[in-house]
Amino acid sequence: MNETILIVDDEASICQSLSAILTDEGYIVTVAGSGEEALKSFESEIPQLVLLDIWLPGIDGLETLQAIKTAHPNVMVIMMSGHGNIETAVKATKLGAFDFIEKPLSLDKVIIMVNNALSIIRLEEENVRLKQKVSHQYELTGNSQVINDLKEMIGIVAPTNAWILIMGENGTGKELVARSIHHLSHRSHKPIVEVNCAAIPEELIESELFGHEKGAFTGATEKKRGKFDLAHEGTIFLDEVADMSLKAQAKILRILQEKKFERVGGNKLIDMDVRVLAATNKDLEKEMEAGRFRQDLYYRLHVIPLLVPPLRERKEDIKLLAERFLLDFALKEGQPQKGITADAIKLLMQHDWPGNVRELKNIIERLIILTPGNEITVRDIPPLNARIDNSEVLPVPPVFTAADSLKDAKMDFERQFIIKKLEENEGNISKTAEAIGLERSNLHKKLKSFKVSITE
Repeated sequence: MNETILIVDDEASICQSLSAILTDEGYIVTVAGSGEEALKSFESEIPQLVLLDIWLPGIDGLETLQAIKTAHPNVMVIMMSGHGNIETAVKATKLGAFDFIEKPLSLDKVIIMVNNALSIIRLEEENVRLKQKVSHQYELTGNSQVINDLKEMIGIVAPTNAWILIMGENGTGKELVARSIHHLSHRSHKPIVEVNCAAIPEELIESELFGHEKGAFTGATEKKRGKFDLAHEGTIFLDEVADMSLKAQAKILRILQEKKFERVGGNKLIDMDVRVLAATNKDLEKEMEAGRFRQDLYYRLHVIPLLVPPLRERKEDIKLLAERFLLDFALKEGQPQKGITADAIKLLMQHDWPGNVRELKNIIERLIILTPGNEITVRDIPPLNARIDNSEVLPVPPVFTAADSLKDAKMDFERQFIIKKLEENEGNISKTAEAIGLERSNLHKKLKSFKVSITE
């Protein structure tokens, strides 16, 4: 435990006994003999919890409590008193005290109360971390002008109910934009439901979107809620909307106009309250000209257009994106975060990234797995396109197709790496161990696990 508890009491014996028992519990304990001394101690260290006596020389406990909660509202305070009454306890609670305990103190009761208070603090801190993590998931990474303009537009349109059409190439982050808009909207407490328009078979489109009643068709063994039903009061995200058939487009248009629908096999009209976000990687005006997209649906969806720029138009964001992916991978896998050199970033910026941010993310994850050291360098990066001079770059070892998991892929790479280093050192285990930074005994163990026999 690293929690600090401040005990404020003018009776030295109480400070000593409380300090001893709480120290034994693993807490860091400091003491103060007066309210003035307690407030002074906050200048050097802010405790998580204060055990505060009501009756103190100078400013009393209630005044001290008020000063603490004014300056540090997140600090928990438990009041102690040998002359406790209901009126005093109520006043202390109104001033922000967590709890009230009477003297003579029951040490067991004190420990229970302290543990409860600190458990609440830990839960609140975890809640803050989770909220920050959630917010982080929906943040667009980058400081380029085009991405800052997009962030500004998202900030303007997100709090409204306006329907938004998100356009951009594959891999630019259209889904991230949609989720960011939902997260910043007043509907964020309700779900965002994604509909992959390209993946739903035409014969199942009505069932998927509107749901069905039990027995509506062969195989409908129970009632099912559709996507629009699940998104009620929230947001529905129509991804790759241009890939729907004209028949499916007509059904979508009808529900968007009427804001009511019936489940397949049902006869009850269900009201719909959803915000619609749609995304496409196609030019919908050209699709309309070719007769592949309905004009009336286009104008229904095209209330506010947002264009997500390709990565080649914001290469200055590559450093931030790479660092973000390094951090995300480390958190996901529970591993130390790897670094990346400035020269490696410079090399990455020479690539046009036809696969956009998704391609960059895949390359970074591949480099994390295949780079043996703690830092990704120019020599670790494979050839990305013909325009990059990779004459100084060593080829990346091949990804083993036999590997079915990240663990197996790492073992495959490690085995090949060690064998290569052994060859470079003519089979000398001591030299090889020194070259790759391993203890000689550990190298022996690895060779044995890899079933590599070496004659010394």
